[in-house]
Amino acid sequence: MHGTTFHFQMLILSILMSSFSDMLPRAHSKDPFLSNQLIRRCVNLGNALEAPIEGEWGMVLESEYFKLIQQAGFTAVRVPIRWSAHAQEVAPYLIDATFLKRIDWVAAQALEHNLALVLNMHHYRALASEPIAHRNRYMALWRQIATHFRQAPNSVLFELLNEPNGKLTPALWNLLLKDCIQVVRQSNPDRTVIIGPANWNHISSELDELVLPDNNVILTVHYYYPFHFTHQGAEWVSGSDKWLGTSWVGSPDQQSRVKTDLLKANTWAKAQNVPVFLGEFGAYSKAAFKDRIKWTHCVRQQAEQLRVSWSYWEFGAGFGIYDRKNRRWRTELLNALISNDRMDLKP
Repeated sequence: MHGTTFHFQMLILSILMSSFSDMLPRAHSKDPFLSNQLIRRCVNLGNALEAPIEGEWGMVLESEYFKLIQQAGFTAVRVPIRWSAHAQEVAPYLIDATFLKRIDWVAAQALEHNLALVLNMHHYRALASEPIAHRNRYMALWRQIATHFRQAPNSVLFELLNEPNGKLTPALWNLLLKDCIQVVRQSNPDRTVIIGPANWNHISSELDELVLPDNNVILTVHYYYPFHFTHQGAEWVSGSDKWLGTSWVGSPDQQSRVKTDLLKANTWAKAQNVPVFLGEFGAYSKAAFKDRIKWTHCVRQQAEQLRVSWSYWEFGAGFGIYDRKNRRWRTELLNALISNDRMDLKP
């Protein structure tokens, strides 16, 4: 869509993919279960490209991060992107060419480091508050994104919207999905897309109202339960200082709740014959570190037992598994995600 620049960028992606094709598992066309295998152990590159401007929230993506993530044993990265902040407000709603080049750099880094890639649409807040008024813009953004990445390998997945909420009710979300999938399929007939329920992708009653628009879909849900534990002291959550000191000790009841919640999502997905991607889960840094480790390990372990792929929130900010200041992993938290050793969760 941007002439020579677009074709050159897609050529670079194709060359990178052919160079690494022997190493990277390839999803077969129209097989979301194989696509889900590619993203089985994923980490969110949060607080960067979903900020109004990259760097405004203290995080700028570096090529070193992709290398570290791959070497640690992750298979994929999920990249939250605030596309709506980098596109025209009026028709034809063109995405800024410089910003699009930045996303191309991200895609090239992921492919070069043998990582599958989830490109999502994050923080489109106006769509949540005025879904009908922003419908055409939302469709136009996805038409551009899908067209631009139509030649990317199957290891690049599209997540159509992060955490639908507000006035974007389950009924309206289903209508938007039906139209949006048609837009994406015009240029990407075989690409797997990721879709979650309204009400912030919660595993809740809204899940039962979700209508999947076709079969080449992965269901995504997010998990931050108990919220008073995972978000204690979070500056963006009103009243969260009152929750400081909330513990998670890994009691049988606590572990059972995690299993029950994830099983609900898995059962729903099995009935639809689609896989599940736990697109976000994490505990904020103001929780006790030992409790964060136990909780993270429990959620990860329960997900893997159900063959649910997962993506930890997040790499290097407030929930981070990587200490960017000292340029080192928080090893115990990393091991809670990557190590195959069983952890004793007894209090």
